[in-house]
Amino acid sequence: MRQKRYFLPESEIPTQWYNIQADMPNKPQPMLNPATREPVTEDELSELFSRECSRQELNTTDRWIDIPQEVLEKYTYYRSTPLVRAYGLEEALGTPAHIFFKNESVSPVGSHKLNSALPQAYYCKMEGVTNVTTETGAGQWGAALSYASKLFGLECAVYQVKVSYNQKPYRRNIMQLFGAQVTASPSMSTRAGKNILTVDPNHQGSLGTAISEAVELARMTPGCKYALGSTMSHVSLHQTIIGLEAEKQMEMAGEYPDIVIACFGGGSNFSGISFPFMRHNMLEGRTTRFIAAEPAACPKMTKGTFEYDFGDEAGYTPLIPMFSLGHNFKPANIHAGGLRYHGAGAIVSQLMKDGLMEAADVLQLECFDAGILFAKSEGIIPAPESCHAIAAVVKEALKCKETGERKTILFNLSGHGLVDMAAYDQYLTGNLVNLNV
Repeated sequence: MRQKRYFLPESEIPTQWYNIQADMPNKPQPMLNPATREPVTEDELSELFSRECSRQELNTTDRWIDIPQEVLEKYTYYRSTPLVRAYGLEEALGTPAHIFFKNESVSPVGSHKLNSALPQAYYCKMEGVTNVTTETGAGQWGAALSYASKLFGLECAVYQVKVSYNQKPYRRNIMQLFGAQVTASPSMSTRAGKNILTVDPNHQGSLGTAISEAVELARMTPGCKYALGSTMSHVSLHQTIIGLEAEKQMEMAGEYPDIVIACFGGGSNFSGISFPFMRHNMLEGRTTRFIAAEPAACPKMTKGTFEYDFGDEAGYTPLIPMFSLGHNFKPANIHAGGLRYHGAGAIVSQLMKDGLMEAADVLQLECFDAGILFAKSEGIIPAPESCHAIAAVVKEALKCKETGERKTILFNLSGHGLVDMAAYDQYLTGNLVNLNV
């Protein structure tokens, strides 16, 4: 009988994260202090983030970073996540391609986001922090940090992008269930939110607006730090647990990916699945392709400009070297709320600039077409964000069908869509439309 799922024993779960910055031919340009235009220091970053995350953010030399034992213990609640051979999808497409996916939807909160929430909450706890603040789009990151905060005894405040707050009430409820305070952003609770609403009273929010509010709250609250779910280098570092596991599991399957694909908002799950494999391209001359699948409604990698830009709308963050649509960009109200971010992280932006990865923008209806095909063939309802990756996989698999090539495709199923059924309902009733820039 053919094997479909591959798991690692607990003894094989990686004990270190992989820091791709150590191996990049061109290091990412430094983040800049917007006031001085000098590279930000660890001390400056640690005013906002935990000291250890600030240290990891600026570490460009150490290839391997130890995972704290307390975090490893929490990882074993749900790791390793399965690597799955998508036989059903292959048969539905009639492709000679071999398709594998890393199923991160099996985490306690239903997405990959917990991989970074756990260490960020742990580092804050170890440093005497009592409160954390953050932003969230669709709610996966907010749910993950809310859960991690509860595990480590922290209070958590989440600013959820207003359109997603209204579109996805169950994600809001999940955060509240874990004890978090959830506020629709922009709100009247911060100066940044008031300024945004003064200019545009009907502003439906973006990740940029929610970041501004969360950063302001962190700065104004004693014993409080800000935690971020994507974009930053330390987040990408934590997520490499995905690809490091997948390396071992692909070896168990007797294959190696020709193409690695993930959806793309700020870069967290794309980094997680791709960076461990990308090091073999950089160090050993492998030729695996890496494709970031982003929404056509927010195409920072395919249509943005590489520049120094703020990570938030109010301009509270350091200046980040990124592919960006501009920090004042207002993305359309697509259902993939986790991908509605104007910029890409510094690492992935440099990799894109150097031609070490690719990007593809995908229309909303095409994503849901692919997501429903995947659900019917594999029995898993994917999150709207993950549907972008699946749509890119379908394109590549159909190219193999046309050429007869038997490529191996690996993608990251970043989360399930069981609390996104309102979006699927809109699709099934013909009320979703394509939105692009």
